[in-house]
Amino acid sequence: MAERPIFVPASQGSSLVWKHDVAFTWHAGMSVKQAQKSIDSLHDAARQQLSVERVLEISSKSKDPLGVKLSAFNLMIHTIKYQQTFSVECAYQSAKVFEAGGPYKDLREKSSREAKLDPRLKSSGRLIKFQFFEVDWDLEPTTAFYDWLYINALHKQPELADYVLEHRAFSDIAFNPERSFNCQAYSAALYVALHDRNLLTASVLRDKDSYLAVLRGLRTQVVSPVCTAAPLQQATKEQTAFEFE
Repeated sequence: MAERPIFVPASQGSSLVWKHDVAFTWHAGMSVKQAQKSIDSLHDAARQQLSVERVLEISSKSKDPLGVKLSAFNLMIHTIKYQQTFSVECAYQSAKVFEAGGPYKDLREKSSREAKLDPRLKSSGRLIKFQFFEVDWDLEPTTAFYDWLYINALHKQPELADYVLEHRAFSDIAFNPERSFNCQAYSAALYVALHDRNLLTASVLRDKDSYLAVLRGLRTQVVSPVCTAAPLQQATKEQTAFEFE
């Protein structure tokens, strides 16, 4: 048996996202086929334990082609002002500033895997902040910068955003909360929660301070309610005029 989180957006209340740790049968092995068996097992368990109709797996191992496209390795950011295109993963890794180096902006030109495995990210000392197009981001709230990148990239792709809004539960089979903080499945759930509360305004999407002010007004930590998820309703995407600069 293994345990992985299922993230459910909260459309009301003081919490934005509910995290449900779901026990399921793990299928050992490194192949995509084995990973997909584990995903099926996780989703079956989630449907039974949480009474959700379907769960969207967001990872490169997803059976759903759009779930693969929604992976941070594949979800792309296009900057209008600088005419650059790079993945959410490359944007995140390239924004890291360490005691002895960074940000390594050239990582935006690499593949997602190359950016994540760049040796400078391990040899430059302690991580002290993020810097993205000359805007500094603190390390707290812990996942705020990563989530902001993901939410903006998603919002600029209506087909993918609409598909995310059709779901009310998200998973990432590779995410292990004991080894990492950021999770693309959580970011997707946060996007739905902010949409449902009519908080995906142009200023929140564009401006760091406006975005962080919204998060401060609501609980940003992931919580696990004792009760199962309430009946989940479908949402539709609200358009805004945001453009990456």
